[in-house]
Amino acid sequence: MIKVSEDAKKKITALMTEEGYDAVADYVRVGVKSGGCSGLSYELKFDKSKDAEDKLFEDNGVKLIVDKRSFLYLIGTTLEYSGGLNGKGFVFNNPNAQRTCGCGESFSL
Repeated sequence: MIKVSEDAKKKITALMTEEGYDAVADYVRVGVKSGGCSGLSYELKFDKSKDAEDKLFEDNGVKLIVDKRSFLYLIGTTLEYSGGLNGKGFVFNNPNAQRTCGCGESFSL
């Protein structure tokens, strides 16, 4: 399961609307790919369709889809958003990550 904080929900909804997506009907695709300074990095993008192999989660009114490979890396993760002058943008609080880089965009197990 992936959780979405209230601040992340607000930002996701605003960005989806700006980019022509429907925050009620469309999805946020969350994934993990090889790369980044710690070995694995997070991916976030909007999607209008769900693949048969995707896992679907809904938290705080946000529909999240995760591919099977990424799911194991993301169990228990909370997606947060930190704005403002020193804000980092979207932040993944992942209990599975044993090491993260300074920017918070990559991790290792």
